[in-house]
Amino acid sequence: MISHPLTEGVPLHHTSRRLIGGLLALGVTVGASACGADSADTTSAGSAEGGWSFTDDLGTTVELDEAPTRIAGLNDLTASLWNYGIEPVATFGQTSAADDVAFEGRDLGDVAIVGSAYGEIDLEALAAADPDVIVTTIYPDDASGGIPEDKAGYGFNDMAQQELVAEIAPIITIAYTGSAADVIERVVELADALGVDTGSGEVADARADFESASAALTEAASSGVSVLPVFATEADGWWMAKAPDDPQLALYQDLGVTFVDPGGDGYFWHSVGWEEVPDHPSDVILYSLRFSMSPEEIAAQPTAALLPAVQAGQLHPWKYIGPDYVSQAAYMAELAGYLTEAQKVTS
Repeated sequence: MISHPLTEGVPLHHTSRRLIGGLLALGVTVGASACGADSADTTSAGSAEGGWSFTDDLGTTVELDEAPTRIAGLNDLTASLWNYGIEPVATFGQTSAADDVAFEGRDLGDVAIVGSAYGEIDLEALAAADPDVIVTTIYPDDASGGIPEDKAGYGFNDMAQQELVAEIAPIITIAYTGSAADVIERVVELADALGVDTGSGEVADARADFESASAALTEAASSGVSVLPVFATEADGWWMAKAPDDPQLALYQDLGVTFVDPGGDGYFWHSVGWEEVPDHPSDVILYSLRFSMSPEEIAAQPTAALLPAVQAGQLHPWKYIGPDYVSQAAYMAELAGYLTEAQKVTS
C-alpha cells in the first residue's frame, strides 16, 4: 500500500496508563483520553492554570497536569523531536525505527519499537512504554489541503485503532500539508512547548544550517536539471510523486528544484505500468528508500533501462526524513550535491 503516504476530559496519570495497558491486553475498552476540542486556536501551547496545554493542527487541545516528558509516536515526528533533544520512549511507523534512515546513528536501546509496518501497533507494548503524549502526522486527501473530520492520523490503520491508542495517552497531530517549511516551524513550536530552547543554542544553529543548505540547493538547482521522484515495484510498476502534493518536495521546488510533472488526475502520485515508463524521462531520478526497487533492479527493467537518467547513472536515494531543521538540512545538502554533479541528458 502506498500512502502519504474529543471531548473535554481529565488528564490520565502514569498509574492509570499502566492499568490501561493491562486492560487493552484483555481487549477491554477504557475511559476517555485527556484532550478537548478547540478549533478557534490551533497554535496555543504552554502552561494553563498551573498545567500544560497544546492545541494541535486538528484544533484538539491536549491538557495535562504538567509538561509531558515521555513522548511516543510516529517515526517521522519522534525522529524530528529527537533531533531537538527529545528522545522518545516508543515509536512506530511504516518500517522499524532500526531500519529507518531518520534514526541513522541513534542508539535505540532505550526506545520501544512498537510498530514496524503501517497500521500495526502493539498496543500493550505502547502502553508499557508509559507515554505522556503520542505524536503523529496527518495528510490531506486531495490537493485542496482539507482534512476530513473522520480521517485517522498517519500510522493508524483506522479510527478504531486510533481511539484505542488515545486511551493510552492523548494524541497530538501535526498536519503534513503545504510546504515542509511551514511544517518544520510547527514542529519547532511543539518542541518549544515540550521545553526545548528553540531560540538559541543547538536549535538556532540547526536553523542556520538549514538556511545555508536552502541557499546551496537553490544554487545547485539553477542548472535546470529535471528531477523525478519515484517509488518502483516490479509488481505495481512506476509510481511518480507530484512535488506540489508532497510537503518535502514542495519545499525543494520552492527553492528552485525542477521536478517533472508526471501528469494524471490523482493526488500525490501518478502511476503507470512498466510499458509506459519511457514516456516519463528526466535528468535525475530519486528512488524511494522505503520499499522501492534499488537502482540496479530499476536498471534491469527493459523499459526503465531506456530512461536517460538510468543510462547516465543519475539515480539517487529519495530519503523520506522528518520535518525538522537537522534532517532536512542534511538531505538538502545531499540533493544539492546530486544536482551539481548531474548532466542534462534530456532534450
